[in-house]
Amino acid sequence: MQNILPILTRTRVLTISVFILAAALGVACGSDTPGLPTPNPEQARAQTMIAQGTPASFLGTKVARPDRTNTPQANDNAPVEPTSADGQPTARGARQTRQAHQTKVAEATRNANQPRTAQPTPLPDDFEPTATPPPLPAKKSARLISPEYSIQIFGWYRPEIADRDMNQIKEMGFGWIKQQFAWRDIEGAKKGAFDWSRSDEVIYRANVKGLDVLARMDNAPEWAAPGCFDAATSSMGPPRNTNDWTDFLKAFVTRYKGRVRAYQIWNEPNLAREWCKRPPNPEQYAQFLRASYAAIKSVDPNALVISGGLTPTTADFDQAMPDMKFFARMYDAMGNNSDGYFDLLGVHAAGFKADPEADPGVVATDATLTNGDPSPTEAKRIYSFRHVEDVRELMIARDDQDKQIAILEFGWTSDQVNPAYSWFRVSEEEKANRIVRAYQYAKQNWSPWIGVMSLIFMGNADWTGSEEQYWWAITNPDGTPRPAYNALKQMPK
Repeated sequence: MQNILPILTRTRVLTISVFILAAALGVACGSDTPGLPTPNPEQARAQTMIAQGTPASFLGTKVARPDRTNTPQANDNAPVEPTSADGQPTARGARQTRQAHQTKVAEATRNANQPRTAQPTPLPDDFEPTATPPPLPAKKSARLISPEYSIQIFGWYRPEIADRDMNQIKEMGFGWIKQQFAWRDIEGAKKGAFDWSRSDEVIYRANVKGLDVLARMDNAPEWAAPGCFDAATSSMGPPRNTNDWTDFLKAFVTRYKGRVRAYQIWNEPNLAREWCKRPPNPEQYAQFLRASYAAIKSVDPNALVISGGLTPTTADFDQAMPDMKFFARMYDAMGNNSDGYFDLLGVHAAGFKADPEADPGVVATDATLTNGDPSPTEAKRIYSFRHVEDVRELMIARDDQDKQIAILEFGWTSDQVNPAYSWFRVSEEEKANRIVRAYQYAKQNWSPWIGVMSLIFMGNADWTGSEEQYWWAITNPDGTPRPAYNALKQMPK
């Protein structure tokens, strides 16, 4: 999920002056979705605070990826080294790729507690960074088994960790990995300047190990979306020119045709922090999604396209929009016909404090399970894992029942140090129990419309325990299993 709902700051409590100003400016947006009344300014203020303490507000953007890109820090005007039409490096492009790998190797081998070095360790001139592509995976059905099992990894800067985690995922009996592929990390220098070295590492390894790849595609470079990216607030946004995005997608899919099974298009666009700090706009996102779908399918018709998962939130103003309202407006923009927009509808299904089997209607009326959220009762159904069923009902109402849902992020936290999350923490043992029960509930009650279910996370090697993401993981940063890993390994698939 993304860290977008800590809306104006990462701290849980905003200053009263900000709230007064927000109310004065009328930032609370109206809701035209049945069952979601327009909140008054006091509700909007409270909803924002609640949203800052929700897992869905933090899980996605904050992907534990260092704020590094392949954007040159000096010599921005250096000539672009070309690649061939299929994305493979040409002889002239080898030098650029070697330079990119020099940076990668230096980052991967440095001590995590040491400051970054100004210059990477030089590599030999004959170093060949790009691995030989393995055989293509066998084609699979566009209709997913209900469910299929996935988990998010952080394999971008540490290929040895990616290898370790993929082996553990195989041993756990899961068939998918989810990995973010940030546009800014691949084509960050300038248009047409591609660094495929790290994406090769992840995708080729997954292919060799027989794991399907769910590629989360987002995070535009500065040249394409000036002013949108802010590492301090984990903000990003779509490009000014959608053609730049679709050109990138076509280049990516051309290189990895048949190797990436599914593409997630952006993440949590119902949050301003994901939409270049602008108010969420379902109509704009629908057009963005349509262009993305066309670009991907023009190269790889067999690849699955999944809409970006949305933050489950009760906040409804210029910084955030409830997922049900966003979905409803998105379907309006699509003319209630998702063909040409997505193959699976992406959702996020945070567990919060409730049991996985808990009825959303019951959860919504329990102040303990909603942390005293003063929002309208109907809006508080998002505090239940089974809120996914509300999304399904909307799909049926829009005559889209033939499409499956992909859960792109879900889980429970054992956070002991971050107050914004610790209100709904569970023990590691209870986390294990709930995750297993969530998968079992979905298998027993949501077949055949539930598709891939992607859990968060395999532990990131750089986490220390102060980050809230650390507490959602099912393994420790050193790879040792937590109870949830062992329980999932034993769970019938």
